[in-house]
Amino acid sequence: MNRLARRFRSLPIRSRLAMLVAAAVAFAVAAVSVTCWFIVQGKLYEQVNDDLTKSMKMPGLEGQATAAVNTCTEENTQDLGHNGPRNLYFEVITEDGKPCVLPNSLGTVNVTQSDKDLVKKGNTERGTFRNGTDSEGNAVRVLTLGGFAMTNRDTGTTSKAAVLMALPLGNTQSTLNDLALLLLLVSGIGVIGAGAAGLAVARAGLRPVDKLTEAVEHVARTEDLSVRIPVDDDSDDEVARLSRSFNSMTSSLANSRELQQQLIADAGHELRTPLTSLRTNIELLSRSEEIGRPIPAADRKALLSSVKAQMTELAALIGDLQELSRPDTGSHTGKTRVLAWQDVVESALRRARLRGPELTITADVQPWYVRAEPSALERAVVNILDNAVKFSPEGGTVDVRLGGGVLTVRDHGPGIPADELPHVFDRFWRSPSARALPGSGLGLSIVARTVQQAGGEVSLTQADGGGTIATIRLPGAPTPPPEGPADA
Repeated sequence: MNRLARRFRSLPIRSRLAMLVAAAVAFAVAAVSVTCWFIVQGKLYEQVNDDLTKSMKMPGLEGQATAAVNTCTEENTQDLGHNGPRNLYFEVITEDGKPCVLPNSLGTVNVTQSDKDLVKKGNTERGTFRNGTDSEGNAVRVLTLGGFAMTNRDTGTTSKAAVLMALPLGNTQSTLNDLALLLLLVSGIGVIGAGAAGLAVARAGLRPVDKLTEAVEHVARTEDLSVRIPVDDDSDDEVARLSRSFNSMTSSLANSRELQQQLIADAGHELRTPLTSLRTNIELLSRSEEIGRPIPAADRKALLSSVKAQMTELAALIGDLQELSRPDTGSHTGKTRVLAWQDVVESALRRARLRGPELTITADVQPWYVRAEPSALERAVVNILDNAVKFSPEGGTVDVRLGGGVLTVRDHGPGIPADELPHVFDRFWRSPSARALPGSGLGLSIVARTVQQAGGEVSLTQADGGGTIATIRLPGAPTPPPEGPADA
C-alpha cells in the first residue's frame, strides 16, 4: 500500500487529478448502478410474487389444491385426477418432504428445509416466497402455502401438508443479466469519459501553473528577473494570486539587485578618492625614506594630517555603508526601546557644539518619548546637526527646536535649490555646490532610513530669508509609558 501511495505521489499533478476524478466518478456510477440493479430486481420479484398470488386466487384452484392434498398418497402420487394450471409449477408437500405433482405442472420443484418447516408449522394465511430450483436446475420463484390436512384412505389418519406453487425465473434473470451488462457498459464508458474529462480539465486548469513553472525555471537558469507572467486583471483565483505574487517577487528582486549594483558602483566610486589620496601620500612618505631625502617638517606634517583625514573619512564611509547594508525593516525590532528623545537631542547638540565652536546653536527642547533604536536615532540627529554646522557661515546661528514630536533644525547657510530637494535623501547624492566639502552623500540617506524604521517622517525645505529647515516627526508621547524608558 505504501509503495502504491509513493508511486501515486510521484505522478504529475494532472495525472493524479484525472485518476482522482475517474475514481470518484467510478465510485458514484458503481453505487448508482448497484442500487438501480437491486431496485429493478426487487420490482421484478414483486411482479412475479403478484403473479403467483393471483394464480392462487384463480377460480377453482384452491379447490383443486384441497382435493390434491386429500388424494396425495404414497401409492397414488402421479394420478391425482386433478389438472392444475399449465404455466406454473404445482405440487403438494407432505410432512416427510415428498412432493405430489399435478399432471399439468411444469415440473417438480426441489423441496427445501424451509418448506418442511412450513408444513410442520401448520396454518399460514399469506404463504412465503423464496427462490429455488426445479428438478432440472432451472431457477424458479416459489410460493408455499401451509395449513392443509391430508387424510390417508387406508388408515384414516390425518397429517399436515402444504401446497407449493412456482413460476420460472428464466426471463426475469435474463432481464437482470441484460441490465447488469448494460449498467457495466455505461459505467465503463462513464469512467473512461470522466478520466478523459478530468485530464482535460486538469490540463486547462494547470496551464497557468505550467507557465509559472517555466518562468521560475527560466529565472533559475538565466537569472533574468525581468520575466513577468500575464495575469487577467479580472481574475482573483488562487493561480492568479500566485502569478501576481510571483511578478511582485521578481520585481522586488530586480529592484533589490539594481539597488545593490548601484550601491556597489557608488561605493566603489566614493572609496576610490580617499584610497587614491592615501596611496599617494603614503608613497611620498615611503619614497622619501628610500632615497634618503627627508620631506620638510611642514610638508611632512601636512601629509600626515592628510593621511589621518582620509583615514577618518574612509572609516566614516565604511560605517555609513554598514548602516545602509542592514535590512530595511523588521530586523531590528528587538533592539528598539522607549527613549527620551530630548536626551538624544541634547547629546547630539553637545557633539555639534564641539564641531562648530564658532557657531551659535540655540536649543528649545521639550520632553518627548519615542520607540527607536538608540544608536541609530542619535546618529540620525547628529547627521542633521552636522549638515547644519557644515553649511552654516562662520559666526552663523543654528536653531534647534523639539516639541510635540517634531524636531526642526534651521541653519542660515546657502540653502538647497528647489530642483535638488527631491534628491537629498538618495544614496551618494551630493549637491554640486557641496562636492568640494567632506562627506560621502550617505548621511541624509541614513537619516531617512532611521526615521522610517521608527515610523516617522523627515523632510528638508527652504527657509524664509535663506538657509534650510530639516524636520523630523516621530510618533510618541510627552510622558513615558508606565514601564518607563526600558528595553522593548
